[in-house]
Amino acid sequence: MNTTKERKFKPGKLFEPRDFKRPIIQQEQYLEIGAGKGMHAMQFAQANPDKHLIAIERTRAKFDVFAERAEDLSLNNLQAVHADAIPWVVHALPPQSLSGVFLLYPNPEPKNASQRWLNMPFFEFLISRMKPNVSLLLVTNIEEYFKEAIEVNGQTWKLEAEASEVPRDSARTHFEIKYLARGETCYQLKLTKPQHYKTDFDEWSLI
Repeated sequence: MNTTKERKFKPGKLFEPRDFKRPIIQQEQYLEIGAGKGMHAMQFAQANPDKHLIAIERTRAKFDVFAERAEDLSLNNLQAVHADAIPWVVHALPPQSLSGVFLLYPNPEPKNASQRWLNMPFFEFLISRMKPNVSLLLVTNIEEYFKEAIEVNGQTWKLEAEASEVPRDSARTHFEIKYLARGETCYQLKLTKPQHYKTDFDEWSLI
């Protein structure tokens, strides 16, 4: 039995992140959680000058590399953020503000499956920040993680799902390049929020 929804997310209990600065939300606002050294984020920003991407990375060493590279490129449509994504999203984003979300090769949390994104109560809050008819893209090289995400979505979140394998010539992240180069299969799950989808956080906002 999936108990994700029974473990209710409580956004009001999360403190504002240190050195927090509320972003100016753009019309076409995207979010990447776990941006690493920023390879995908910078590619996305360069390829989509009309779209704005907030890319969050928690690890200081990776973020510093990302921030330096992003500054060198002077991309006005990319905001690199060093923070824990969950409290940052709670304090920064209003409902239905995102045009897309990227979760590319997240930590599979092998010792604590409850911390995988779709298994966390926070995932409902994240869905509430997405506009209707937009998608979240989850990508992993771990088939078990992929299959579990499909199952949990079907049981709990019930977003429209499209599962596929990552093309062999894809090169969105350093992890992706490494995995594909050594012959591994990578998987992606595109989850789209239906037009009239409801969450318990549709009216909840600190903004």
